[in-house]
Amino acid sequence: MSEPIISVSGLRGIVGQSFTPLVVARYVAAFAHLAPPGTLVVGRDGRHGGEIFASLVCQTLAACGRKVQWADVLATPTMGVLVRDLKAAGGVQVTASHNPPAYNGLKLFSPQGRVISSNVGQQVLGAYRLGTASWAAWDQLGTVEAVVDPHDGHLRRLLSLAPVEAIRKQRFRVLLDSNAGSGSVLGRALLEALGCEVIMLGGQPDGHFLHPPEPTAENLASVVQRAANERIDVGFCQDPDADRLAILDERGRYLGEEYTLALCVDWVLRQQPGPVVANGATSRMVADLAQRYGVPFHRCKVGEANVVEVMEQVGAVFGGEGSGGPIDPRVGLVRDSFVGMAHVLAAMAVRGRKPSQLAAELPRYAMVKRTCPIAAGRLSDALRALKARFSNAEADEQDGLRLDWPDRWLIVRGSNTEPLVRLI
Repeated sequence: MSEPIISVSGLRGIVGQSFTPLVVARYVAAFAHLAPPGTLVVGRDGRHGGEIFASLVCQTLAACGRKVQWADVLATPTMGVLVRDLKAAGGVQVTASHNPPAYNGLKLFSPQGRVISSNVGQQVLGAYRLGTASWAAWDQLGTVEAVVDPHDGHLRRLLSLAPVEAIRKQRFRVLLDSNAGSGSVLGRALLEALGCEVIMLGGQPDGHFLHPPEPTAENLASVVQRAANERIDVGFCQDPDADRLAILDERGRYLGEEYTLALCVDWVLRQQPGPVVANGATSRMVADLAQRYGVPFHRCKVGEANVVEVMEQVGAVFGGEGSGGPIDPRVGLVRDSFVGMAHVLAAMAVRGRKPSQLAAELPRYAMVKRTCPIAAGRLSDALRALKARFSNAEADEQDGLRLDWPDRWLIVRGSNTEPLVRLI
């Protein structure tokens, strides 16, 4: 059996190969052993086969003596909100995010409703490697109960920060591509609550993806073509667990994931100036916006847990990752496509701007993203060779290798979730 890909906050693997029932039970039992006392929440994205593994997660936790709140299909950011609302000891989301259909995975949440920190993740990994578990006796087994309305708290938080009446008056025509993922459930509910006319693509969260799951320009070609013929005001494209968002403008043109965070930051800083955090692979648009509004900008390592950790340290009003993952601490401490939708619609309604006009106001950069496979153990040698080759650049090695010149930059780092090296 091959080894799953293990990141700070969980693991992913190919179903039947590196992601098997034995791996799931062992990893979840390790998490149950280390999680604080109390209830644990379990949910899943809409990925095919997810219900099987989510059921296994629930029963494994019950076998460890844990009380389980079963939320069924919900977005990953909704899991974060739900953990906090239920005052739970943590949560387990069965998801492989934007990975191809053959993958599934587990993402672990802390009692604060954020993905677990690197320190806790290392402890869970150690317990998993050792096969550590605290199995309960027959009279101390846990129970599994269904959550009645797992989306309500998240929806209420989103509506509380949006100028609801201003958006409703516009009756925006919105294309929502949830790509048969979990974002379809809350996505439709949010847009309808904001008075939008919704053109829904992939509205059944059954994992039968309409196109490759990562919301990149190449993968969204069919959606762009549809949007161009629909006379939309804006298009929103989610990844399968709805923590990432790409945006189409009023002509159906792909603005992309990098613009999601920048558009949100621009809107939020107009209302609430304060520190902003983004990772080292995010476009300079966000840093430039922070400078424009006279607020501190903090750069951190790639990874949602790293962004949130720095956000909490500096008291950030907003943060996120340029891969389409905005984080608004007023809603939750998880990348959240719904936050992106709410803020973009707010900017459109209040400022009377179309998406293309909002994007045109931002600092503009050319940005190229590429990936390539790399053999295990070769990355360190490759980074050393790059650093030597480009010795005229300022080097930052806190996360892979970032090279900065006065007019450009490059980051090269191994993926947290796939056997790839990413070059941006």
